[in-house]
Amino acid sequence: MCRKVHMKCRKCGQSYQIHEVADQLDAETEAVLERYVSIVYD
Repeated sequence: MCRKVHMKCRKCGQSYQIHEVADQLDAETEAVLERYVSIVYD
């Protein structure tokens, strides 16, 4: 679905749902995601 957020590893190309990598995000990525009102987890 278009509204699902996935993070894709630049090295291996593996795609992850946001909750799988939330504890590993850097400050820059967190700043981008903070612009969104909410993220809904499935």
